[in-house]
Amino acid sequence: MVGAEPAGMCRIAPMTSSDLWDEQTAQGYDRTSAEMFAPHVLAPTVEFLAQLAGAGRPALEFAIGTGRVAIPLSAKGIAVSGIELSQPMVDQLRRKVPLVEDLPVVVGDMATATIPGRFSLVYVVYNSIGNLRTQDEQVECFRNAARHLTPGGRFVIELWVPGIRRFPPGQTAVPFEVTDRHVGFDTYDMVTQQGTSHHYRRSDDGSASYGCSNFRYIWPAECDLMAKLAGLVLERRVADWDGSPFTSDSEKHVSVWRKPAT
Repeated sequence: MVGAEPAGMCRIAPMTSSDLWDEQTAQGYDRTSAEMFAPHVLAPTVEFLAQLAGAGRPALEFAIGTGRVAIPLSAKGIAVSGIELSQPMVDQLRRKVPLVEDLPVVVGDMATATIPGRFSLVYVVYNSIGNLRTQDEQVECFRNAARHLTPGGRFVIELWVPGIRRFPPGQTAVPFEVTDRHVGFDTYDMVTQQGTSHHYRRSDDGSASYGCSNFRYIWPAECDLMAKLAGLVLERRVADWDGSPFTSDSEKHVSVWRKPAT
């Protein structure tokens, strides 16, 4: 999956189909995802979400991770809370924001876990909704977002468009990055919509490492149906956080659904 980083051993977490990011992966996550912390990537993301949340209103991040988006969003005056499956990832976040009251996080599955309060914005970024590897869980994630929203609130996801249009007959893999430091490609099963991201990385000493993460890909139209089942209405879909138009050639989308005010 474009942008997804490897879980150390591709372990499946109990009570959910998601991979569980382990201690080793959590410790290296910010380093292996360094390009996503770049100002030209992060600033438009935070600005987009801040405008949707509204000044002084609370927001909830599903799969909050190490706080890449939540921490700068909090700095804009948004009271951010989070749900995160991996305790080691939360431990890394706590190194940056030690006080729980400054950024509350519940450890649990984003399809079912709840956190006190209602929010003007719920969001899940960086393809993380695909970590839920069954359609039922993905539907429940939309419903969980709706449960946490105030009337008129919005649910936002950032998700890549599956690259299977690149497949010639018989091919099952699509590369998404090939450099002298990193080779990443996705393998797909188009019958089950299951996939695996494979990452080969070269270290400074010349050694190589391998990591993988599993996902279920979702088409934009399927997302809209999941939102409808949760009582949400599509408000906007763009190709990126900068608001560029979404077209048939777009490789990702940022979609916004609204919970009706009545």
